[in-house]
This record gives sequence, C-alpha cells and structure tokens, in this order.
Amino acid sequence: MESSIYKQLVNVRWADLDPNFHVRHSVYYDWGAALRMQYLSENGLTTGSMMKLGIGPIIFREECVFRREIRMDDQVEINVKILKSRRDHSRWTLQHEIYKNGDTLAAIITLDGAWMDVRQRKLAIPPAEAIAVFDKMPKNEAFEWNEK
Repeated sequence: MESSIYKQLVNVRWADLDPNFHVRHSVYYDWGAALRMQYLSENGLTTGSMMKLGIGPIIFREECVFRREIRMDDQVEINVKILKSRRDHSRWTLQHEIYKNGDTLAAIITLDGAWMDVRQRKLAIPPAEAIAVFDKMPKNEAFEWNEK
C-alpha cells in the first residue's frame, strides 16, 4: 500500500559524530524532526500557519532501532511515511527509514503523536488544513487506520 516516497539526502557533519567516529544517536532524531517539519511546510502547513490555526504537533513516544552505523563519508537518505492514523488524523504514528549508501537500512524511527490546541493546551482534532496534509502523506506498506 506504499504511496510515493517523501525523502531527502542529509549531510553528516563532523559535529554529528561521537568518539567512535559514527553518528551520535540523538542526530537520528534531529534528522527525523527536520524532515517532518520540512514535509509539513512544503505542503502548506508552515510554523506560521500552525501558529495562526492555534495547533502544533506533539510526540508521545519516539523510538529508534539502530541497524547499521553511519560514518562521516556515508551518503544518507531519510524518508517519512505514516504508519497508523485515526481517520481525523488527531492521533498518528509516523515512521522514518534512514538508509546509507543507497540500499543499506541503517535505522528506523517510529513515533506516536497527536495535535495540540496550543491556546487551550489540550489535545485536539486538527483543522481541515492539517487533515489535508496528512491525507496526502506517503503511507507505509503496513499502514492501517486506528480507531483507538
């Protein structure tokens, strides 16, 4: 059920490395956050528009499974796909796959999140603009609607 893939190349910087000369664990999470915000922004849900709408995404859980180390000279690509969602996209699970050198799966990040009404400081059903952006997000092969 995989739809088109939204991905980008990322540069490994010297500051991303740990004393063992491979990418620090927290950098993977930074790459995921940057790609998610880029996806939202490119699809019309910028930080400015979220401020006007009074909503923002929040994360309940974020987990990374590290499969292969990434080093300074590796070419790295990250994608984002929706794995689960309520039909109104008020709660969702996203997944990032991080590949190195074209075809080696180096890590998988999975996160559960929701939308918050930032004025009332409580969870909310997102407005139509956010729903439309999530509706067109690429779906993982195992995508499922979640009604819980």
